[in-house]
This record gives sequence, C-alpha cells and structure tokens, in this order.
Amino acid sequence: MSERETAQAISDRAAAWVARMDREGHDLAARTELEAWLAGDDRRRGAYFRAGAAWSMLDRATVLGAGQPQSHEVATIGGARFSRRRLLWGGGAAAAAAAALVVGFTGVDFLGVPDQQIQTAVGEIRRVPLSDGSLAAVNTQTSLDVTMRPAVRQVALKAGEAWFQVAKDRTRPFVVEVDDLRVRAVGTAFAVRRTGSGIDVQVTEGVVEVWRVGDETGMRRVAAGARAFVAPDKAIMPVVAANEEIDKALAWRTGQLVFDGDTVAEAVAEFNRYNTRKIEVTGASLGEQKMIGRFRTNEPDAFARAVATLMDARAQITADRIVLSQD
Repeated sequence: MSERETAQAISDRAAAWVARMDREGHDLAARTELEAWLAGDDRRRGAYFRAGAAWSMLDRATVLGAGQPQSHEVATIGGARFSRRRLLWGGGAAAAAAAALVVGFTGVDFLGVPDQQIQTAVGEIRRVPLSDGSLAAVNTQTSLDVTMRPAVRQVALKAGEAWFQVAKDRTRPFVVEVDDLRVRAVGTAFAVRRTGSGIDVQVTEGVVEVWRVGDETGMRRVAAGARAFVAPDKAIMPVVAANEEIDKALAWRTGQLVFDGDTVAEAVAEFNRYNTRKIEVTGASLGEQKMIGRFRTNEPDAFARAVATLMDARAQITADRIVLSQD
C-alpha cells in the first residue's frame, strides 16, 4: 500500500470491490485478489464492510420501498431516499449511515458479518442445518462462522472439526476457510479438522478442491474415500485413499470412537477431547500397546476397564480423573 493512499481512495476501491464480488464472487482468482487487497491495510476491511452494507441495502431497496416509485439512481429504504451513487462512492460516512439503516430497518447481516456462529462445548456433538439446505455435523470443542452470500457460501472453521453435507448449487460454491487454507465444494460431503500439527481434509462423497491462498497452482482435488493433510506453512500433502480410515475417524458423528491398531496413548488423547474427566496413563510401555475396540465418546470409564482387562493393567476411577497403570 502507498503511504499516500487516502481514506477516500480506500473507500472508493472498497466500493468497486463490493460491486465486482457481487458479479464474480464465485471466481477463485477474484476472491484471492480481494483477500490480498484486504490484507494490505487494516483500514481496508472496515471500508469493505461499510461498502458491503451499502450494497446490501441497495439489493433490498425495491422490497423495502414497495409501492414507491424507484429509479436507477435513487433507493428508498424504510421511507428514506438515498442516492445510489453517493451510498457506494460517497465515502465512509455515507456507507456507515447505510449500515446503520440496514440494521435498523431490516435486522439483516451484511458482508463480513456471519449469518450463523456455531460453538460446541467439551463432549458436545451437534447436527446443525444451514440456511442453504446444507447440514453441518459439529464435533466437540468446535467454533465456526457461516456466511451465506448470493455468489458464495463461506464457513470459517476457527477451532475443532466439522463434517458438511453440502446442498448442490453450482452457482454458489461452498468454501471452508481455515487460516490460509481453502476447501471448495459445490455439492458433496467432507470433513475438515484443525489439529495442533495441521489441517485434515476427508471426503466422503463427491470431490473437493484444496489450496492455500497465494498458491493456487498447488491446488489439489480430493475425491470420495480420500484425504489430504496440510501442515502449517507447508505444501499440501499428497492425496491418499483412506476409505476405512475415514469411516473410523468420522465415527464421532454417531457419538462413537473406533480404534483399530491405535495405541493406548492415542486412544486416551481422543477420549480426553470429549470429557472433562481426563484419563492419565502411567508408564510408556502401556501407552505404546495397540488396541481394537468401539466405545461411546462419553464413557471413558468403560474404555478404562476394557484396557485394564485386555492388557493386565489397573484402572483407578474417581469422580475427577481416571488413571491407567501397569505393574
């Protein structure tokens, strides 16, 4: 950004971007270019937000001003009349006024503001219908924002994991955003999980596209029965077929955890995601032993007893913790 860029210049550019995204919001190159522009100056996001509010108001002008004569240059909102040109290109004050009117008269969100904010607590698993007809299965300790726009459906996954069954709409791509990673689908089903070591994308139906912002040439297509893993600041790992692994990993959707060759330590880490009463393992040898089993996510005591029985270990179960040990 040039040091000489004025607030008016930013407002004008933001208005142009809003108009362009209304036409080209489905286009990957346009969205990438917009994100790069927004990242160049903190003031730009605020300007884009205000311009989006004005544009949202213009889209609703005819409905809100029903029964009143309209022209291409004048919009009537809640009985008030505004110049379309002034609202979009008249600077921050006009756009801010537009934002206030949209909230006051319609109660609707506008560009930059999520339509739905979904959060789950420890051990909570929810199935949430989205306004476009899609469904989100939301795992424990997950936070996501859902924003529906005419040209694109956006989900920002801030923490945790979710599986999406996407309603088909080729004119409105469904995009999950995790930091600088993008996962795009039109009508399919897939899961995205944030972990401490990276982002895991698993596809159960159809095909999705996965890429990093700024590295669109490295985009990968992931088909049903395959998964891709993306470590922080690294290229997308090769796509691998993993039908059985995906079925096992997504058993949480029915409140279950499935282990097949996992170590006791790995199984304990999974149980601790779903329960405030934590399991502890004393002794590296016990933690390294492999196990097979299917358990309810909310039954760590049943898991502990099974480990004790199968591996000749001891389970100390109290109200606040579970300790697995082996002599």
